[in-house]
Amino acid sequence: MKKSKKELMGEISANMKNWQKIENGSVNSTAKIMEKTENPLIRLVMEIIQRDSQMHYRIQELIIDSLEKKAISLTPEELGDVWGLIEKHIELEKKTVELAEKSLEALKGTKMVAQQYLLGYLLKDEIKHNEMLETLESVKSGLYPYG
Repeated sequence: MKKSKKELMGEISANMKNWQKIENGSVNSTAKIMEKTENPLIRLVMEIIQRDSQMHYRIQELIIDSLEKKAISLTPEELGDVWGLIEKHIELEKKTVELAEKSLEALKGTKMVAQQYLLGYLLKDEIKHNEMLETLESVKSGLYPYG
């Protein structure tokens, strides 16, 4: 049987709240790991994961609020006001992707595995940023208030 919109919204909201508990656990876990090591690579990876978990929590909170309090909306005018700046930022992100790719290519065949690991992470993150920005315009059509 198909769920009603209200049931679906309640389920997603409950899932986000449970997920937030896990993210809080991740923040605590990474803090414990950082307390136990002085290794700069391990500490940095834990800090990255910790900050990502904190950001995930904020995103989940917005999803919850959008389901329980006020829908998210994005008008063509709101996006239009900043689209030129977003396009410029997309170009910046593309340059960072190029730099990461060049740096990884230069390290091919070397034993600089820590640097390759970190550059690989940066490359994926910059690609993710670029994709988020490029798809923002297509998202606007589905973000009008509902309910």
